[in-house]
Amino acid sequence: MATPTGRATHPLFASEHRIKLGIFGSNVSNGCTISTAESSFRPTWEQNLALARQAEALGFDLLVPVGRWKGFGGETDFNGDCLEVYTWAAALAAVTERIHIFATSHVPTVHPILAAKQAATIDRISHGRFGINVVCGWFTPEMEMFGVEQLPHDDRYARATEWITVCKRLWQEQDFDYTGEYYRVRGGYLLPKPVQRPYPLLINAGISPAGIDYAAREMDVNFSIVQTPDQGRELIGHIRGKAAGYGRDIGIMTSAAVVCRDTEAEARAVWDHIVARGDYGALDNLLTTFGVQSGSMTPEAARALTERFIVGWGGYPLVGTPEQVARGIGELADIGVDILLLSWLDYLPELDDFGEKVMPLLREMGLRA
Repeated sequence: MATPTGRATHPLFASEHRIKLGIFGSNVSNGCTISTAESSFRPTWEQNLALARQAEALGFDLLVPVGRWKGFGGETDFNGDCLEVYTWAAALAAVTERIHIFATSHVPTVHPILAAKQAATIDRISHGRFGINVVCGWFTPEMEMFGVEQLPHDDRYARATEWITVCKRLWQEQDFDYTGEYYRVRGGYLLPKPVQRPYPLLINAGISPAGIDYAAREMDVNFSIVQTPDQGRELIGHIRGKAAGYGRDIGIMTSAAVVCRDTEAEARAVWDHIVARGDYGALDNLLTTFGVQSGSMTPEAARALTERFIVGWGGYPLVGTPEQVARGIGELADIGVDILLLSWLDYLPELDDFGEKVMPLLREMGLRA
């Protein structure tokens, strides 16, 4: 089977780790936790620098920020205090050596010529460690702030197809013209080109039919939502089957919320505390816009989903002892997850604890080299 351009030899996939580990959301206030539960985490440059260096020392593979321009209100104004993603990535690229760094880029808010130029520059700074998480722009208040028309759902992917087409041509060609419905380029020009050939690694979190089709056609990695191992296995099979229809392979990424303590009872108590202190005003604003509140779920399923969003932006729950967390990561690898992004209530101390107690178990299990 043909592989996505760039993925076959990309060092992120060429590594010996069976599952790649990353940190998600450290550039935004509250990270991925929609709660007033006690935490020392703040989205400052100083903490992000410390996290990047700590993650690199532990052998983590990547850092992925949340693309955010406006908060979700509520008591915390969840994610409202945030570092811009391209400048964040450029700064971290200059002070790290091995870890891969991504920018989560909204199609409607960044012209593809600017995105391609920034990406090529950061790829040069990082010596080939940069990638883009392409987002079509689902949070309507952000689009309205920019004065950008919020297109119907599937039309957003049509625009995103043109956007990434322009980027790819700029990364590979010179002096070209392009005419589409959303973008027109005359004499497209970009120097320097990226270090990565033919272009940096590309991610998209497409989970709708149009989104999955877009990722299968254009991306190297699909950022999927795993609710249960069985659901995840079926979804991953569907995504990979869709990519195979285009003669391509595709990587699978998901996120997980880690609550790891010495005993399961302690971990469950922390989970419950985070939920009890949840910012439900912010959550309601997020879910209403995100389109989750469809009314089609049972009360039990809705409650479970609500808790996952409170603790980790809907990420897969890894709750329990170090052994239980390690087994949970193994289960995700077994269903086909290639890349796992992690978040914690309190990033710095909990990452240190994860490195001390969980990473050795992952190596013993053959999940990490």
